[in-house]
Amino acid sequence: VQLQASGGGLVQAGDSLRLSCAASGGTISGYSMGWFRQAPGKEREFVAAIFRRSNSNTHYADSVKGRFIVSRDNAKNTAYLQMNSLNPEDTAVYYCAADRSLIYSTIRNADAYDYWGQGTLVTVSS
Repeated sequence: VQLQASGGGLVQAGDSLRLSCAASGGTISGYSMGWFRQAPGKEREFVAAIFRRSNSNTHYADSVKGRFIVSRDNAKNTAYLQMNSLNPEDTAVYYCAADRSLIYSTIRNADAYDYWGQGTLVTVSS
């Protein structure tokens, strides 16, 4: 499966953005979809994920819980990350990832995902 992330941009603190991850070459309903981010000078970190064949089995990093929402639209073969109440600490390149066979306990691990999009930059100004 090929993934294309989009929707990043420059926003002010408190604003919202929705990132999209469009998939081709595979049906995302059968994939666990994850979002990760990497800020300058920092390691890639887990943001959110939704388990395969589910629209409600979602997971979030503590830093985004209550502000971000991960979802999928199987008809559009696209996953989303709705980001609300953004703050400068959310500035990073955001990546979407997919995997068909990761086990539940590894959903937060970047190494568990076989397929990655190219990343989209989110910049939050104060």
